[in-house]
Amino acid sequence: MKYSKLGPTDIDISTIVMGGWAIGGGYTWGEQDEKDSIDTIRAAVDAGINMFDTAEFYNDGFAEEVLGKGLTGLRDKVLVASKVWPENLAADKLIQACEGSLKRLKTDYIDLYQIHWSNWDVPLEETLGAMEKLKQDGKIRFVGVSNFGVRDLTDALDCAEVVTDQLVYSLLFRAIEYEILDQCKEARVGVLAYSPLAQGLLTGKFKGPDEVDDERARVRWFSKNRAGTVHDSEGCEQEAFQAVEKIRDISADIGEPMANVALAWVLQQPGITAVLAGARKPHQIIDNARAADLELTGEVIESLSDVTEEVKKDIGPNADPWRTESRIR
Repeated sequence: MKYSKLGPTDIDISTIVMGGWAIGGGYTWGEQDEKDSIDTIRAAVDAGINMFDTAEFYNDGFAEEVLGKGLTGLRDKVLVASKVWPENLAADKLIQACEGSLKRLKTDYIDLYQIHWSNWDVPLEETLGAMEKLKQDGKIRFVGVSNFGVRDLTDALDCAEVVTDQLVYSLLFRAIEYEILDQCKEARVGVLAYSPLAQGLLTGKFKGPDEVDDERARVRWFSKNRAGTVHDSEGCEQEAFQAVEKIRDISADIGEPMANVALAWVLQQPGITAVLAGARKPHQIIDNARAADLELTGEVIESLSDVTEEVKKDIGPNADPWRTESRIR
């Protein structure tokens, strides 16, 4: 495992962070065995992963509960990150939300507490003021944001020390390369890349768009005609799956699993602190952890970028993967 600094802090975090949405099961992920989740958390620690990311939103807090159980006896060895939902960004609600997360996580403090999505009806000064109070009270250590674009991140940095921005980033979703990534680098805000395997497309599991279930197919690669979508784009299904096949070929040529190559590409982009890799079973997180040690050559990185350039152009600078009217500004 490799480690990097948490934004401008002197805290070391594993470059593979275990994402905790799936371990809570629920509508998006279906049934999930709790023992499998706990075994996966412990396998992650054994693999050198020292940071776990979750949110109060994930299956109505159940993912936080499972993570709390899984980290029993291990809390002093790891960093816990959680996120507060936009409806709870008013000061009093945020304090209550944090208390709820602490209880579910079975901990006295959260290492990185993040705004999950912006709420433009609540002044950032109010939200970040409440975050500062939580810091002073010892209930959180650092403040982060998630899904913040240039405008919102600029405003946030005017109010508080923000150490990270959690953003969608993968070979198939490179929207942050237009502006946001450069801003984060200049401001020394660490980028935690989520969905680095593009809803599973970069694992090689799906051979074409018809094999992808409607829940995963809400992303803007897919046509607006898919059930459950909330965007009005025609999508770029053909281009995306052509790119996937080329990524598969490049991975085969270097003798590495496609998923690990996709994760390693993200990790080797300038400005990326870590990737969030979800897992539901121990072998999955063990496989993901190996990507931290995979060093791609400059030629391979360039080839991977080239074969996904058309998809990058089709997606454009809108960093919201699900909506045409972006929630990221």
